[in-house]
Amino acid sequence: MKFIHIADVHLFAKPDKDYEWGENRTKEIEETFEKVIDACNERDIDLLLIAGNLFDRSPSVEDLKFIDDKLDRLEKTRTILLSGSDDYIPMGLASSAYKFKSRTVLLPSGKTTNAYLKGINTCVTGYSYAKPTYTERVLEQIDPGRENAINILIGCGGDKMHMPFRKEVIAAKGYDYVAMGYIRRPVHILKNRMAYAGSPEPLGPDETGRHGYVYGEITDNGTKITWCPIARRNYVDISITLNPDLSAEEITKTVEEKMMKLGNENIYKIILRGFSNNNEKIDFSRIKNRYNIREILNMTISNEDERTLRIENETNMMGSFIREVRESYTLDENIRAKALRYGMEALIMAGEDR
Repeated sequence: MKFIHIADVHLFAKPDKDYEWGENRTKEIEETFEKVIDACNERDIDLLLIAGNLFDRSPSVEDLKFIDDKLDRLEKTRTILLSGSDDYIPMGLASSAYKFKSRTVLLPSGKTTNAYLKGINTCVTGYSYAKPTYTERVLEQIDPGRENAINILIGCGGDKMHMPFRKEVIAAKGYDYVAMGYIRRPVHILKNRMAYAGSPEPLGPDETGRHGYVYGEITDNGTKITWCPIARRNYVDISITLNPDLSAEEITKTVEEKMMKLGNENIYKIILRGFSNNNEKIDFSRIKNRYNIREILNMTISNEDERTLRIENETNMMGSFIREVRESYTLDENIRAKALRYGMEALIMAGEDR
């Protein structure tokens, strides 16, 4: 049995809405979801697992019709849909009674439910959210739903407010696979048996790294999963450590070369560290026209900053470090200067009290 596992799509979300590229992000999230549907058709997938937060809000009947039309493009694939912490469906809401025309099962909210798919002898068990939070260990109480079948647990959560669980407790239940949502980065919890898929398309600057879906196969020999990138864009942090010998132009060129290698589709945060005499002269306006730069964080220290730090930290750890390095006559003058600068930076980055 072949499956694809996704979660945390957040259709209708508007990330980076205050930035130039933000007006396209809602559409790009939708397009990336459609690429998942294409992948299901191309890879002859039996089962699509959506482990919560397909929507960025509790879905209306119109929202479910919208997604039903998209899922109806699946040629062979059955879909199991779980409502999560952000797209929870209160019991009794009109959307809870929606009837899909596509081969989709939306697990009822507020209770444990088994969905048995006879054609692939697979039982998917889960607990859809009927409210935004569950502090109880709901997932730990759910057992596999059918003997002599492939058993999959589908869940959403993992922190103290959203169905907390211990992986060893769930692993002991013997599921062939556990498909998790809620964490927006891919996390392989238990080798080939339990994973967070992460968001197919990243939704914020803290969600760095690549994003995509989990592809899996369950055979008589067990389960094997592979993570597949699919995102249109990624959030990327570029960190440059400077030294006083670099000119402002060289700094800009170094950053630009890194972005050229990574691609102009990504959304960048540039972090400048180290020591520089050219803080006020660094100008990224030229490359801002070519790349999506969300933030420039200048954490460099100038010569004047260094002198101020030495005076202000005379009596603490940084002051002790400065005195020790400056009095170390066994070191070459250039090496001593670099050691002093990099050590001061390390103490600042570590958040030592000054």
